[in-house]
Amino acid sequence: MNYSLKYSVVFFIIGLFFIGCAKQEKLAIEESSSFYPLQSASVRGVKLTDDFWLPIIKRVQEKTIEYAIEKCREEGRMDNFLIAGGQLDGTVKGAMPFDDTDLYKIIEGASISLISAPNKKLESLLDELIGIIQVGQESDGYLTTWRTINPVQPPAPWVVVDKGERWESLFMSHELYNAGHLYEAAAEHYAATGKKNFLNIALANADLMVKTFGEGSDKIAAVPGHQVIETGLIKLYRISGNEDYLKLAKYFLDHRGVEGHHELFGFYSQDHKPVVEQDEVVGHAVRAVYMYAAMTDIAALQNDDEYLQATMALWENMVSKKMYITGGIGAVHDGERFGENYELPNLTAYNETCAAIGDVYWNHRLHSLTSDPKYFDVIERTLYNGLISGLSLDGTKFFYPNALESDGVYEFNRGKCTRQGWFDCSCCPTNVVRFIPSIPKLLYSTSNDELYVNLYASNESEVQLKSTLVSVSQKANMPWEGSVSLKMNIDRKEADFKLKLRVPYWATNKVLPSDLYNYNQDYSSEIQLKLNGTIVPAQIQEGYIVLDRTWKSEDEVVVEFPMETRTVSAHPLVEEDQGKISVERGPIVYAFEEVDNKGLIDQMSISENESFDVDFEEDLLEGVNTLKTNQYKAIPYYSWSNRGIGKMKVWITNTSDD
Repeated sequence: MNYSLKYSVVFFIIGLFFIGCAKQEKLAIEESSSFYPLQSASVRGVKLTDDFWLPIIKRVQEKTIEYAIEKCREEGRMDNFLIAGGQLDGTVKGAMPFDDTDLYKIIEGASISLISAPNKKLESLLDELIGIIQVGQESDGYLTTWRTINPVQPPAPWVVVDKGERWESLFMSHELYNAGHLYEAAAEHYAATGKKNFLNIALANADLMVKTFGEGSDKIAAVPGHQVIETGLIKLYRISGNEDYLKLAKYFLDHRGVEGHHELFGFYSQDHKPVVEQDEVVGHAVRAVYMYAAMTDIAALQNDDEYLQATMALWENMVSKKMYITGGIGAVHDGERFGENYELPNLTAYNETCAAIGDVYWNHRLHSLTSDPKYFDVIERTLYNGLISGLSLDGTKFFYPNALESDGVYEFNRGKCTRQGWFDCSCCPTNVVRFIPSIPKLLYSTSNDELYVNLYASNESEVQLKSTLVSVSQKANMPWEGSVSLKMNIDRKEADFKLKLRVPYWATNKVLPSDLYNYNQDYSSEIQLKLNGTIVPAQIQEGYIVLDRTWKSEDEVVVEFPMETRTVSAHPLVEEDQGKISVERGPIVYAFEEVDNKGLIDQMSISENESFDVDFEEDLLEGVNTLKTNQYKAIPYYSWSNRGIGKMKVWITNTSDD
């Protein structure tokens, strides 16, 4: 084994990367396969050509992956596996008990990139990284490097150890969390390459978990402190068919919050009551949404109505009382947690990037289970605002929290008031690497002979329905313009299927699927639909424009969603936002930054019916629509803090209340 990676800077050129259809041999399992009623489009079949999303994804593929690997090398992530396996002398490097997962998440994101476009250099690099990981795995499958290196000296002081035994301090040891990200990454790597080198590492570890935890006098009665192993186990079950993995995932969920089973971790870890009795989102936001995603998996796999009803109640609480206008969740720095109902501060907003990513994973599952488009309204708002804000425009700086206000002094971003190049806890940068390449999965879903268009972005894609293969050529200029065209080509003379176009909430005068925020103006225009150049009624059924017809190749659908600048007010119980308004256009939340409004931020005020001029500035912030009114200028929230440190506000004083 060549371990040169630990001695030199990791530089590799991903020159072949693009988001596109790739010809590959059929694998034992397709990454698009699903146990949900709606199937997500395969990344393999979606070729993005979009001017908004394609540059972001390429930035991650061509810069952020390389950057993150080099940071992991600098921080000793690879060394830890080699030290654990006796191939290198030393003590634990890094500051967190979950540092192993940074490497797993990078491999996961890079693997998804391989699905889009095979690249031998990158694939070989991943094989080398996987080989290093394998060195750190103990003979019985155990894999948490800090515990193997020195079980009585955890890297973080808040991990309490006594005898230095495995599974001590599960509340904070992250042994099961580490395993979960291992499983998730191994599943994607196997789907991308068909190789079992990483999968076998994960399966050996999962077998150890099955032997260790669960019912029986010879097993430990416990649950994870930080959830994610549950969804990982379910993915391994789907690949292997080993029902023990599914049973253990369900065991971990069923016994959460059950008194007498284990010493409860409390609200912070959603371990205060049984999961089917929980109806308010509480505690650490990332832990929470990972758990809710697993609950949704169980609801889908086992047709479990109790789990389904619980997830829906939790979702309703989050969207109606605990979500920011940007889609961000987890308001409170202390504990990285959800606050009380309607507790949504701006300057001290936490909104961890990882939480936004986890929330998208959860909402995507809920949509796949129910086909209700409201879940994609949350996804869309989160994607365009509170998620991609976590990554700088150069791809190498990050927000851990995502504040909605900055005074240029308060260091909200773990010691800085702008993006940082890395953190002692770098879960967010590597989670961005993990998630961004998977965005093509979100565009389309299918069910028998129904084709769902979930998000609007230019692409050339092939989508397999039950009775026909559909080639879709979509052209859109979202989020700047509301016009979308879809040209359909089919593999036969004609075919019957339903095309279901999601109608975004912002196009129907609703901010979110709740009353947490409301527009102060209704659109003056309506949705317009054309079929082969002829205006036809836009028949909206349960949130979709539905076209149920016999299709022929070259049929074209054009939809015009109204896109106007509007102001937003918050629910009266959101104390922080009373007497204030925010500004939106389409799916984009806008922010007022000091660099554009010198000397004006602190006394800035606008009216509910303020008129804004829209100007696309190609040379500003990689090309954005800006909004201007009188002396004020607003930019998309996601792009703030790319031009130095300064003040910023999303919520502005409302002069209409004077």
